Amino acid sequence: MNSKLHNIRQKFFSTLLSEVINKITYKQLQLSSVPKDFQYPSPKQNHKYVLYAHIPFCESLCPYCSFNRFIYNEAKLKSYYLNLRREMEMLAENGFDFVNLYIGGGTPTVDLQELTKTIDYAKSLFSISEVSCETNPNHLSKEILGELKGRVDRLSVGVQSFDDNLLRQMSRFEKFGSGDQILEIIQNAVGILPSLNIDMIYNLPDQTEESLTRDLEYIIKSGAEQTTFYPLMSAPSVKKAMEKTLGKLDYSREYNFFQIINEKLSGTYTPSSGWTFSRKDLSMLDEYIVQYEEYVGTGSGSFSYLDGNLLVNTFSLRQYDEFIKQGKFPVYKVKHFNNYDRKRYRFLMEMFDLSLNTKKFSKDFQIPLLLGLAPEMVFMWLAGAFGKWENGRIHLRPESRYLLVVMMREFFSNVNILRDQARSSLSSEERLMCVINEKLYHNEFA
Repeated sequence: MNSKLHNIRQKFFSTLLSEVINKITYKQLQLSSVPKDFQYPSPKQNHKYVLYAHIPFCESLCPYCSFNRFIYNEAKLKSYYLNLRREMEMLAENGFDFVNLYIGGGTPTVDLQELTKTIDYAKSLFSISEVSCETNPNHLSKEILGELKGRVDRLSVGVQSFDDNLLRQMSRFEKFGSGDQILEIIQNAVGILPSLNIDMIYNLPDQTEESLTRDLEYIIKSGAEQTTFYPLMSAPSVKKAMEKTLGKLDYSREYNFFQIINEKLSGTYTPSSGWTFSRKDLSMLDEYIVQYEEYVGTGSGSFSYLDGNLLVNTFSLRQYDEFIKQGKFPVYKVKHFNNYDRKRYRFLMEMFDLSLNTKKFSKDFQIPLLLGLAPEMVFMWLAGAFGKWENGRIHLRPESRYLLVVMMREFFSNVNILRDQARSSLSSEERLMCVINEKLYHNEFA
């Protein structure tokens, strides 16, 4: 099939897929209150779990971010870290062990002392061999990197774009500097830790093909071992603020932008997942939920997936404190996945990692993949998504990766709706800590 026909086919099936995944995921992610007899799931023997720790504090808040985050407050942060370490202790007391630790936010490096103390403590509790942590460009100083060396294996720095106009729109220019300044900071940081990842956003409303191409050139110049390009995703809670600062989101350009990313990075980077690219074979990616079927989230606003159950921790810092002080896991909402939901979830997450283990699927669900997910398999076959079938695995065709981007975009968009629902129950004081920034707040409610 020539490239023109393939592009038409991909656009048609991706549009259809977007609608289908949106409806399925919205229904699948309807949460229920925690039952009175709720018991936190116990770990399985000889089973690998990944631990996620959420640090919901930032020096300022970005207009496009839907994660649980609050304006930095030193007293609240230090109290929070005490509770976070206690939650980790509770997991250890319940018999959990973890091989990898992912620390996200927020901005985890906003308090270096508390961060390093928590990493060291987690390593003393569990069999953690690799740590991944998020940060911002202004925290790539030699002092901070020196403290993280030996503790963090993969540092993911949120850049989003090197374009100065876009940085200004995202309220990042004054905080982190120009694109050229950020590039120099990253170049000086590369090589200090085992892996440096650059988080980028594409399909920003005012982004052009030319500015995206410059971003890609800067990525290559940076020398970073890894880069992750996320499509811009919105949520009701940030939609107005995002449209005021960035403009309205237009999905019609997303496919072309994704093709540009693949083309420009292909000579230097290799796809590691649907939207992550690596210079070499790296085991750690941003998508820990993709690489590990079961994971445990700690901290306010984190998610866990255990025994077919999605567990959501309270988004309230006050309630989180109360839960931990009472010796209870801070789970406030749950969703039990039925057998078909679990099969779909497995399919989505493994395919985003570029292949699906058909033998493991048959063993775990007691049914062959072609029968267990017949509609999904037929759709992907018609879309021309599948490549090699070998050694018990189905591999995705490289030119069909955009289908996975659409899947994950719709999945995470619905997760963002869950975050909005959780955030709506916050007290008035905590809601004020979630405001995008003071300037936008006054404009919104003046």
